[in-house]
Amino acid sequence: MKDETAMPRKIIIDTDPGQDDALAILLALASPELQVLGIVAAAGNVPLALTGKNIRKVCELAGRPDIKVFAGCEGPMQGSLFTAEYVHGASGMDGADLPEPTMPIETKHGVDFIIETLMREEAGSVTICTLGPMTNLGTALQKAPEIASRISQVVLMGGGLFEGGNVTPAAEFNIFVDPMAAEIVFASGAPIVMMPLDVTHQVLTTKARVAAIKALATPVSEAVVGWLEFFERFDEAKYGTEGGPLHDPNVIAYLIRPELYSGRLCNVEIETQSALTKGMTVADWWGVTDRQKNATFMRDVDADGFYALLTERLARLQA
Repeated sequence: MKDETAMPRKIIIDTDPGQDDALAILLALASPELQVLGIVAAAGNVPLALTGKNIRKVCELAGRPDIKVFAGCEGPMQGSLFTAEYVHGASGMDGADLPEPTMPIETKHGVDFIIETLMREEAGSVTICTLGPMTNLGTALQKAPEIASRISQVVLMGGGLFEGGNVTPAAEFNIFVDPMAAEIVFASGAPIVMMPLDVTHQVLTTKARVAAIKALATPVSEAVVGWLEFFERFDEAKYGTEGGPLHDPNVIAYLIRPELYSGRLCNVEIETQSALTKGMTVADWWGVTDRQKNATFMRDVDADGFYALLTERLARLQA
């Protein structure tokens, strides 16, 4: 068990809520091990105007209107935006009816916030948590490549290997939406930890796990259960599983309880050109090339331990 009185880890969350993104934000805000310096809205599951609104709704639900929220880029570095209302609903967070947020969006652009924060804080002290397409971080690295050496870690939800893709046979959604940004991040030299579909498909919202959250009987748990019951229906139908995979909270859970996860350092390259495999994360798990190892690719997770952590932390949010 970690000492929660230790200095909290400084993080920036870059996200496109999304019900699972919302749970990741709640988990971070409920965890004293983490200090959320700011949250940047990405365009992904739904357009930017909605993701920025959804982040603020979640912060207010958690009783944290003090969190600084920034709008990032409106679309990928190349091409047009591909969204996922077919999974998340028209609002991006269908399933819970939350009030319109009253906290503001900051005037500074999210990319500038990322750059300025990394240059201001001590080198190696800030972790970037990307829960959606990596457009904002990729743009920041392109604009100010010197920030790469100042990043403690990039911990991301994205990609897949043995599980394939979830938006095409080869590609996971977050990487598919902006493969150029992902390519920039993976080539940056910053330490990377990946939470791919290989992990997130093990973390299923079974009836027992959802019931444990519902039993908390708080406004937060009520919203979370509504989100989960809406969100899981798509993947239950798609995969024939009991419950759907809960993707993005794995990023935050790893920062709190890294012992829940196991994987290996390997080379990961991003396919940006092929019409057939655009957005594929080509992970050299077996070391068959001499390409430089650039990412820790997680493959296994203690799913029960994950849900125990999530449920315990959600219980702390009484807003």
